[in-house]
Amino acid sequence: MTRVLITGMSGTGKSTLLDELAARGYRTVDTDYGDYYELVEGERLWRAERIEALLRCAPANNTDVLFVAGTTRNQAAFYPWLEHIVLLSAPAQVLIERLTHRTTNPYGKDPAELAETLQYLQAVEPLLRARATLEVVTTVPVTQVADTVLSHVPS
Repeated sequence: MTRVLITGMSGTGKSTLLDELAARGYRTVDTDYGDYYELVEGERLWRAERIEALLRCAPANNTDVLFVAGTTRNQAAFYPWLEHIVLLSAPAQVLIERLTHRTTNPYGKDPAELAETLQYLQAVEPLLRARATLEVVTTVPVTQVADTVLSHVPS
C-alpha cells in the first residue's frame, strides 16, 4: 500500500482534496475527525496507536493508495511510514478568504484562530515544505490539484 500524507495550513484545501480523491475511488482518512487525535495541554496531537494502526492497515505490497490528511506537531514521527508527503499551500490572502467564508468547518472564523493560522503559515509551513515530496499551490480548481497529486503518486 502506498501511504500519502496530505498536509498544510488550515484553509489550504485538505478536506476538499480528500473529497475529490474519494469521489475518484481512493481510500481517504481525515484525521481531524474520529478518534485520531487527542488534546494534550490544549494542543491537538495525533494519537500514536491510532495513526500507526491506520498506516499499517494493509501489507506494503498491496497496490492500493491511502490518502491521510492532517497537520499536527507530532506528524513527523510518522514520516517513516509514508511514501509521499504532499504539502498544500496558498497565499495568506486566499487562506483568510477561505477561512472566514467556509461553511464546512467553523475553524478560522474566530479572529484568534485566524491569527494563529497566519502565524503557523510563517513558522510551520516552512518546516512542512522542507519534508514534502510535493507541494501544490491550491489556487487552482480541486480537480487540477487532484490530478497533480495523482501524477506524483503512482497507483
